[in-house]
This record gives sequence, structure tokens and C-alpha cells, in this order.
Amino acid sequence: MPVIAIASPKGGAGKSTTAVILATELAHAGAQVTLLDCDPNQSVSLWAGRAPLPPRLACISNVSESEIVRTIRKHDGDGKIVIVDLEGVASRLVSRAISQADLVLTPMRATTLDATIGVRALELVAEEEEALGRPIRHAVVFTMTRAIRSKQHSAIEASLGGQGVDVIEPPLMERAAFSALFEFGGDLRSIPAQGRMDGAIENAQAFAQQVFARLTEASR
Repeated sequence: MPVIAIASPKGGAGKSTTAVILATELAHAGAQVTLLDCDPNQSVSLWAGRAPLPPRLACISNVSESEIVRTIRKHDGDGKIVIVDLEGVASRLVSRAISQADLVLTPMRATTLDATIGVRALELVAEEEEALGRPIRHAVVFTMTRAIRSKQHSAIEASLGGQGVDVIEPPLMERAAFSALFEFGGDLRSIPAQGRMDGAIENAQAFAQQVFARLTEASR
């Protein structure tokens, strides 16, 4: 079953938030999910230690460069999804994880700086495609977005689209509930209410559905 790598060379782009939201929503939908924490900041591991993990979800911490391929293959079984939260640099560990991925997601905020640095992750995918001699499905997800999109956001999205980059719709909005996941652990259905929880859950579900749709397309 699919392997999803969450890759961005820029810190603060929402990489770990994307990984946790995607993992918990896919598990809630019935998938068996293994979340690998390969980021030295260990944000995913800190989240996992706050509360019991949701059903059908496992988290593995401190996965090193020498272990990453073996660990992915060990947990990439029938009916399972592996999500890899990668470190925020262009490293051999990141390249090795991308080489095993069926889908690479690059989170970025809708700013010129994030877009400029985030494109480096797309370049890493292209390098691995060339080395492997096969395409690797990849997409950008905007994070921490506002309900009313700025001109900068629209311009960046149009530029990416013009380059043939897949942009996931909907983006992940700027919501208190998403950041609260790292305070309380668990998922959006178990944490104390933070603002409009129904809106946060709807956003997370729609995002996860779009990611799953791309996994389905990639497997054909």
C-alpha cells in the first residue's frame, strides 16, 4: 500500500501538522497508518506522547538514514499506509525516503519565501525520478491559509499551476484546532474544543480525501 513522504526544506511550513492531520484522518476513515518521525525536532513524537494514539495508528520515532528504507518496507504491507515526516533539509535521508514514496507532499505557506524554498523539494523529487527512471507523484499543499486569499497566494498558486505542479485543494486553513493537536495529542475529535471544530474537521477530511484520491490515481 502507499507511502507518503512529507518533504519541505523550509522550517515552519507546516510539515508535521500536515503529517499528523493526514495520518489521523486516514486512520479515522478506516486505514491502518504508520507514521514515521524522521525530523530531528521530533514534533510528531511529541504529539504522539501527549495522549493515546487514535485507533489504527502507530508512530515510530528516531528513524535514521540507515534505517529509513528498511523501516518503510517493513511497514508497507497490504492495507496499510506509511506517512514519513522528513527533516527540513535536503539530505540523503530525505532522498532515500522520496525514492520509496508513491506520493510526495510539499507543504508551504502562501508566501514568496516559502514558495521559493519549497520548490527545492520538487527539485529533489525530479532528481529521484531521474535516478529511478520512473515518475513519483507529487503535490503542493498550502498551509495556514486564510479564508480570503491574498493576491500573493493567488499569484503563487497560478505560477505553480502554470509549471504543471499539482496543488491540493482545499488547502489546510489557519485553525486553532490544528495547532492544538500538538498541545493535547490525539485527533480533532478527541481534543478540547478549539473554535469551530466542525469547520476544522471538515477541512481536514476534505484534504485527506484529496490526498487519498491521488494515491488511488498513482496506483493505477
